[in-house]
Amino acid sequence: MAEEEAIAGADTIDMTPFRGPLPAELRLKKTRSVSLIVAFLVFVLDQAVKWVVAYPLQLEFRRSIEIVDFFNFTFVKNEGVSLGLLTASSEVGRWLLVALTAGIAIFVALWLWREKRRDDSTALAFVLGGALGNIVDRVRLGYVLDYADLHFGEWRPFLVFNIGDAAITIGVLLLLVRALLMRDGRAKKKEA
Repeated sequence: MAEEEAIAGADTIDMTPFRGPLPAELRLKKTRSVSLIVAFLVFVLDQAVKWVVAYPLQLEFRRSIEIVDFFNFTFVKNEGVSLGLLTASSEVGRWLLVALTAGIAIFVALWLWREKRRDDSTALAFVLGGALGNIVDRVRLGYVLDYADLHFGEWRPFLVFNIGDAAITIGVLLLLVRALLMRDGRAKKKEA
């Protein structure tokens, strides 16, 4: 009788939740999925805010809107890349910048796909989402729409930027901090 119950029980499925660590392949798929969602959300948020600034707020015609004492929306056509470098003053220059930034975005996407660490994948997702938002602007408008103007009196710690620029900067800083911490961690292990 006990033997029959054991055989009958062998066909049932254990419905208790899996409590152990996820297998490496599942962890990697989950990390990739979350990172791609983060990149997509950064891209959508960047484009949505640019749309609001450009159309309902008509910032191009108003030039500047004070939000608080230290932050304005200020319309800037950024025809270059970060910090106004590599300014594209012609159609050929514009498309060369599109190609350059698209190449960088492809490199970041491939790196993100191969990356196994969740924190690095998230940082790369910020970079990718921001880069894609700026590439779409450059293709669609011929320039990147910048609008966020942080200032303290006349002092501006940053050039006028957008959400895509901020996401790229945050992503790169996270990668740099992690690389520095990892390097220091290796050095401490070698000393011990």
